Amino acid sequence: MKKFSKYKVDPVLFCLLIIFAIISVATIYSAQTLLATDMNDLYIKQLLWYGCGFVLAYFIMFLGNNFIYKNVWILYVLGVIALGLLLIFGTPIHNAKCWFTIPHVGNIQPSEFMKIILILTLGTMIHKFNETYPNPSVKQEFFFLLKVMVVVFIPSILTFLEPDTGVVLIYLLITVIMLFISGIRFRWFFLSFAILFLLVACVLIIYFKSDELFIKLFGTDFFLRVDRLLDWSNQSGFQLENGMSAIGAGNILGSGYLQTPIYFPEPQTDFIFAVFANNFGFIGSTILLFLIALFDIRLISIAIKNDNNINKYVIAGIVGMLIYQQVQNIGMTIGIMPITGITLPFISYGGSSLLSYMIMIGIIFNISNENIRYKNKKY
Repeated sequence: MKKFSKYKVDPVLFCLLIIFAIISVATIYSAQTLLATDMNDLYIKQLLWYGCGFVLAYFIMFLGNNFIYKNVWILYVLGVIALGLLLIFGTPIHNAKCWFTIPHVGNIQPSEFMKIILILTLGTMIHKFNETYPNPSVKQEFFFLLKVMVVVFIPSILTFLEPDTGVVLIYLLITVIMLFISGIRFRWFFLSFAILFLLVACVLIIYFKSDELFIKLFGTDFFLRVDRLLDWSNQSGFQLENGMSAIGAGNILGSGYLQTPIYFPEPQTDFIFAVFANNFGFIGSTILLFLIALFDIRLISIAIKNDNNINKYVIAGIVGMLIYQQVQNIGMTIGIMPITGITLPFISYGGSSLLSYMIMIGIIFNISNENIRYKNKKY
């Protein structure tokens, strides 16, 4: 048997993370030409967040996934408490209470960590249910789905009230993907999508028929959120129009580093792809998309090679979350998806999001090590 190290990392993922770190820091540095002077140190902060992230990933490897799975309900309760306290003590930014402000550190966004906690919680729930009921009845599945709905509903409501609709959509997407691969009957998905379609249709009918009735029923805040989501359909809005103009100006080879010619809001977070595409053009954007796809494929490969079902469920949730955010972020930047404030994983600026992703990376490294251990046992 070959010597095995508990803390060995997947070389492909590690190399891709280093490349993402370089791209992220360089693009955030380029975005500073569009930012206020008091934000010119964001690239340094991002570099520090990456450093802390790698340390955090190592710590997750030290704890081991079994320890995390066993204590996931403690993490869930802490996550829900954090979301609840946020509504009381959160720092209002752009009319939203999504962050705690920690002096000399920055803003911490609990919902970013809740995404990972929810994946781990649902993974353990699904695994336990499938072990307890190898051939569940319709009634057993129904009550299990009710439990899942409660677990997802609590953080979703708290996050919606911040308000952060984009993250709520991620919660729901994670749930659908993980349940889909869990083996439950497909009838539940048809039923759920039918109910969801009717609810959305009713809301949109009221929205388009009468603004006054919509505001009376759902409130002004929800009206503005729906209005923003639908803004993309006619490609209107200052941020979208200028972001698309910047991408178009990049042409094949790009306008050049630090040469973004037009201002648009949030170039370091929501619209960081527009900065990168402008600087490095179509060729650079294609290379970035290839690297992102390679990263996702590697995660799927690790899941396929692992025999532990709970790990498969967790990676399915992680991959679903990442692909959605990648498609959503880049899609809204080029005008084919609604603008929801979703950032580009590992590239956009953000301490909370980056640390949550690195927690995820530590979990994946542990799963990858299980694959290596199993392979070595065969020799």
